[in-house]
Amino acid sequence: MGAQKDTRTRIQEVALQLFTEKGYEATSLREIAEILGVTKAALYYHFRTKEDIVASLTEDRIAALDELIAWAARQPRGPETRREILRRYAADMTGPRHHAVMRFMERNQTALRGHSKVEVIRERSTELLRVLGEPGDTLTTSLKRAMAVFTLHMAWFVAPDTEATDEERVAAALAVAEELIEG
Repeated sequence: MGAQKDTRTRIQEVALQLFTEKGYEATSLREIAEILGVTKAALYYHFRTKEDIVASLTEDRIAALDELIAWAARQPRGPETRREILRRYAADMTGPRHHAVMRFMERNQTALRGHSKVEVIRERSTELLRVLGEPGDTLTTSLKRAMAVFTLHMAWFVAPDTEATDEERVAAALAVAEELIEG
């Protein structure tokens, strides 16, 4: 099982790199297999299609969003719960491969439109915004709360050449997000 997991992980890493650099549509399974030094049959053992690779890359993100939304739904609505949702969301963003998957999705939006797992992430993101809100929120307040979540993502795209650590980026993004979250 360990060797299979290692091969599967290597396929995901190479595919993610190629999908981001060359584009999802311009990358073939043959190229992925060649870079890995494996046959297409070996690659097919783990993933039959590029869509299967994308699905595997998004599963962790979907699970994390599901867990956060379920937790938030059990909490009383209010400022402290909203801040804790942001903290948990930000902590998840420092997980393995998160930035690379987000960058891949950002650079391949057109190609991924309609992909079932990407659509699930969009649905969960909408649900996350719902649990951040309050009944009767104004449009301005709803927009600020959405921007708070967006701010956590932007920390990885703003000033990419800076020497900031992941922890510094998260701290800066959380400071801005917490200002926005209360409308």
